[in-house]
Amino acid sequence: MKATPKGNRLHIGLFGRRNVGKSSLLNSLTRQDAALVSDVAGTTTDPIEKPMELLPLGPVLFIDTAGIDDTGALGELRVQRTRQVLDRVDVGLLVSIAGEWGEFEEVILAELGGRGIPVIVVFNKSDCCAVDDGRLVALHERGALCVVTSAPRGEGLPALREALIQCAPDGFITPPAILGDLVPPGELAVLVIPIDLEAPKGRLILPQVQSIRDLLDNDAYCMVVKERELRGALDRLKRPPALVVTDSQAFLRVAGDTPDAVPLTSFSILFARFKGDLTEFVVGALAIDSLRAGDRVLVCEACSHHPIAEDIGRVKLPRWLRQYVGGRLEFTHLQGHDFPEDLGSYQLVVHCGACMWNRREVLSRIIRCRQAGVPITNYGLAIAFSLGIFQRALGPFPAALEAYRSHSLPRS
Repeated sequence: MKATPKGNRLHIGLFGRRNVGKSSLLNSLTRQDAALVSDVAGTTTDPIEKPMELLPLGPVLFIDTAGIDDTGALGELRVQRTRQVLDRVDVGLLVSIAGEWGEFEEVILAELGGRGIPVIVVFNKSDCCAVDDGRLVALHERGALCVVTSAPRGEGLPALREALIQCAPDGFITPPAILGDLVPPGELAVLVIPIDLEAPKGRLILPQVQSIRDLLDNDAYCMVVKERELRGALDRLKRPPALVVTDSQAFLRVAGDTPDAVPLTSFSILFARFKGDLTEFVVGALAIDSLRAGDRVLVCEACSHHPIAEDIGRVKLPRWLRQYVGGRLEFTHLQGHDFPEDLGSYQLVVHCGACMWNRREVLSRIIRCRQAGVPITNYGLAIAFSLGIFQRALGPFPAALEAYRSHSLPRS
């Protein structure tokens, strides 16, 4: 359970005013002292993450947030951090107490509803004051599940766990495939994995490990090679593989060594589908054709790492895009959960595969880009497009390929 990546966990956010018992509720749910509890309002200053196992959902991540009614300059920063959590939660717990429902709660309820995030309203501290039945009925009529709890006494917690199971997206009951649906049982996928300076010593990176596991779970075979060994490996096979998957930085060489009849894509494109919206990313990649010298491109990396020479996001991707455009582009790089409030100055957003994140946060960024009218794509698609192998890389995904053909225009 502890080894499950955060990106594969159901993200559950706790929101509410200061001192309504969010931290106590979290501690009671996890049966641990996960968050500091005090009678002093505003004890929680930054989002606190607590991974745990919640059956039958499996691994989840609770995120306890600062009170949304925090005051002062520092309070505004805490509220901003709290609102960032909205971008990555799959289920929201809106915690209140009897007699205090008001504008703060309505704002968060509307924000969660507007994002399509299931919400459970938790009236805590029921041992201190009774909840108005009329309020419960009114919220129920608006589609919100309501639970009454007393965290210190453990009252209402079974009902809350049941509500969490009821609200969880179907994907957490039946996890989607990464590539298992592309490789029939008993067939072979060849994974091309360069061993370069950025490869972790003695290990594979997360998308590669998860892809191997997904193939095994779907009763398919897997062969792992480095890029310079691919041609020899394919020659030794009695029949062609069902799929070849490569690291995006080796795309061009692998495309040259893979027969045209063999489907080919990259780990990054697989994760564009697994973590985001592949069709939206495909359409976003077409905006590369419209880039001109001097345009601004935002490059987003989900995880923080120390860039090295020939870093894929900071060196190789910008180089390939500049070569395609035939002029200088201005690149801004962001890491982690930081994302601009105003996207209007960018002509394109390029995102990494987001293997460390849950799908909700990637979809939130896609929605924000759509609202701002700024196209968004991901590393693998941008690289394939700029290297001229876009259609080849989309071969395993008929719907995405059709989206490309219906939206693409000749380059002027």
